[in-house]
Amino acid sequence: MKLHTRILLALMGLVMVVPAFGQRVQSLKGVVFASTLSGKEEPVPFASVYWLESGTYMDCDENGAFEFMHVKENDATLVATAIGYTRDTVVVQPGMTYVEFHLTGINELAEAVVVSKQEGNYLSRITPVKTEVITAAGLCKMACCNLAESFENSASVTVGYSDAITGAKQIRLLGLSGIYTQMLDENRPVMRGLASPFGLSYIPGQWLESIQIAKGPSSVINGVEAITGQINMEHRKPTAEQPLFINLFLSDMLRTEANIASSLQLNEKWSTVMMGHVSTDPMSHDSNKDGFRDEPQTLQFNIGNRWLYYDESGMQIRFGFRALKDDRIGGMMDYDPDTQVEPTEARPWGSHIVNEGVSGFFKVGVPLNAENSRNIAVVGDYTYHKLDSRFGNRHHFGNQNSAFLNIMYQDIPNDSHRFTFGIRNQYDLFDETLDDVVSASIRGHRYNLGREENQIGVYGEYTYSLGEKLTAVVDFSADYNNLHGWLFSPRANVKYAFTDALILRASGGRGFRSSNVIVDNLGMMSTGRLVRFGAPAQPQTDASFLGIEDAWTYGGNLTGYLPWGYDESAYISFDYFRSQFVEQVIVDQEWQSGETWIYNLSDLVNPRSYTNTYQVDFSIYPIERFNILATFRYTDSKVTLRDRGLVERPLVSRYKGVLNLQYATRMNIWTFDFTAQINGPSRLPDFAVKAGESAYSPVYPMLFAQITRKFSSVDVYVGAENLTNYKQKNPIIDAANPYGADFNSSVIWGPLMGIKVYAGLRFTLWK
Repeated sequence: MKLHTRILLALMGLVMVVPAFGQRVQSLKGVVFASTLSGKEEPVPFASVYWLESGTYMDCDENGAFEFMHVKENDATLVATAIGYTRDTVVVQPGMTYVEFHLTGINELAEAVVVSKQEGNYLSRITPVKTEVITAAGLCKMACCNLAESFENSASVTVGYSDAITGAKQIRLLGLSGIYTQMLDENRPVMRGLASPFGLSYIPGQWLESIQIAKGPSSVINGVEAITGQINMEHRKPTAEQPLFINLFLSDMLRTEANIASSLQLNEKWSTVMMGHVSTDPMSHDSNKDGFRDEPQTLQFNIGNRWLYYDESGMQIRFGFRALKDDRIGGMMDYDPDTQVEPTEARPWGSHIVNEGVSGFFKVGVPLNAENSRNIAVVGDYTYHKLDSRFGNRHHFGNQNSAFLNIMYQDIPNDSHRFTFGIRNQYDLFDETLDDVVSASIRGHRYNLGREENQIGVYGEYTYSLGEKLTAVVDFSADYNNLHGWLFSPRANVKYAFTDALILRASGGRGFRSSNVIVDNLGMMSTGRLVRFGAPAQPQTDASFLGIEDAWTYGGNLTGYLPWGYDESAYISFDYFRSQFVEQVIVDQEWQSGETWIYNLSDLVNPRSYTNTYQVDFSIYPIERFNILATFRYTDSKVTLRDRGLVERPLVSRYKGVLNLQYATRMNIWTFDFTAQINGPSRLPDFAVKAGESAYSPVYPMLFAQITRKFSSVDVYVGAENLTNYKQKNPIIDAANPYGADFNSSVIWGPLMGIKVYAGLRFTLWK
């Protein structure tokens, strides 16, 4: 710093300080109170109190108390804030030595009730589609390192490994693979194509504000790829009052993770949020002594930046970007990709996968009248993703360039009617190859799986509302796909409230998606089976013969709200949904020994593929701050396989039950979470069943627990996963002969790792 600058700063400080010597200084004490659900008032620990004129602030202690050295001269304004509560303001006059604040709970619009504590999981009361919401509080019930680990408290979504090598996790919704669930990032389609196998691991849980899980085909506004449902992620907002958030995590397996987010409001119009993530699994573990890593070694970097421009006219512009790199090494313990550039049977079998990607988006909303009842929105998105992967002697490589554009017009003439019309375009360019080589004696083909696909469509959505009694939404989309021709997608969703406490929902519609057959079924790469397309009489050399996947999904939900428990907010909910395919891409490992056949469902005699799902949910607060959430799901899933007829779909559990208990002490100083799961049996593929053994996987439990201690600006948490230490025995078939035809790591139905203990902290700096 230059000398004249130092002198200037010193003079400015002197001008500010000297007048203070002539003023009387006295202590100002106070307490911040808030109303509980029972109507009583209790102190709010660690609330923030600040002077409006100067911005000087301090945090209260655990009893909600604070103390300022107040300069007695003129009236001044003191403000108290706490997360989950409205602000309260007091004008401090000369001579005052004590003040009190009385906060009230924020009115949560999604639930249309006044709450003083954010629930972790709840069912939305206002949406016509059954929607389960996982809030920021719900994302803190467990470590939730990434999106894949955010569904452990939900029976609607099941998460499991695609294989025992890569660490790729896949979800199931309505009994079907996550590829049939449309993933949305603030209502933009994401995780498509090459990014899908590991996409769940690329969304840090602490980047998210909430997750909405909508069952059924839902809306066509964002495309027609939703068959079983939509999962929408809401990220931390540029306008959030958290200029700094840091999350640190460490497990006993030395899994290390750090997340950082910073929301900054630059002025009245511009705000931004910057997010960073780094994680690593530096150690190799082989708890079952089969010679293979239980989980891959990984190193991931992930950054994101989002901007918001808001004009007084109501116009909004949002844009941002994200970039990531993920490097993962799996396979045998002594496999080293740096020294083993050209795999051969004389060297250890290993897997090396590198993902690199960058994406950017923009959203522009322009109101056409003062009430914003008519507006135009434009949404654009671009994604580049590169996937370079080796599995033993196999080499799979792909580049993806995708662009999405959606232009929509919305008109709300009155409270009863809403119209949305639009045109959208989805463009995908894939450069993808597979060198299918298992060993020197087991060699397949070099497949060119690249394609250029462009789909343009028009759509409309009409919503009719009769107060809170009835909401009906009718959608229709007509798309032209350059590879598959015209695609017509009608959909409808209805919500009817018999009373305020009894709500019925029904939905149905059609969905389409183009298969990315290798990345959709990445587990088949970690086998000794050759990949074959078509049929022996007419084998195909590429995937161009595969049709677009086409399915109808319909079902309903009945939810009853009961005047039970401490706050009389208990509910019980019943679901039934059925997904039925007209066309589906079948990946069949059971037809021919040593081969994986890929073909169209429609090529078979009497083709059928369907899934029926039944679910019940129950939630209650029996006493203050103690929540019980119980869910149970039963799945009936069948598919026609070549020369087998209609069989139970392999590796789909018949049922799953979840019990989550959460208790928080006053003002959430301590929070205790416990989750128990029961996972039902699933049919094992024929080749995985030995003589005299059951054709189904065993029923097994999973237990999770976490304790969180809240301090002023820091939450410290410790927890454990898989407390029963249950592990699938011998998850890799013929692990001693990885270059043989019987080697297979894709038959995964249970956990691969035993008990995992972790600890972490979350630091939040509030404005």
